Amino acid sequence: MQIRYIEQEDKAFWFNLDKHLSEAEFEKKIREKMGYVLLAGGVPVGLLRYNLFWDNTPFCTMLFVDWAHQGKGYGKALMAHWEEDMKKAGYGMLMTSTQVDEEAQHFYRKIGYQDAGGFVVNIPGYEQPMEMIMVKGI
Repeated sequence: MQIRYIEQEDKAFWFNLDKHLSEAEFEKKIREKMGYVLLAGGVPVGLLRYNLFWDNTPFCTMLFVDWAHQGKGYGKALMAHWEEDMKKAGYGMLMTSTQVDEEAQHFYRKIGYQDAGGFVVNIPGYEQPMEMIMVKGI
């Protein structure tokens, strides 16, 4: 297993898993090193991207491991790698979120994240289940 920053060569893999990121934001993630790719046997199987909430707190905006490779500890490894990078960069708190109808909330709790509230989006065309915010001190 190898984890590295996102590179241009990851574009096809990335957009196969991440349907929410624009091409401009993909390029920005490369430039600013705000995305990671996990490789198993030299093949990309997982990704993590983040932004800065309030311009000062790392917020994991997407963690995804290809369905065929889930349950092997890759998501946990990606989060641990990101958390260590953020700790080395001097951050003391991390954030992430998940919808209340998704199983990810249980995963995040297992690795030390705590519920911190949430919000509901009911604007026509953007509706979704409640989004849970989760935090962790590092």
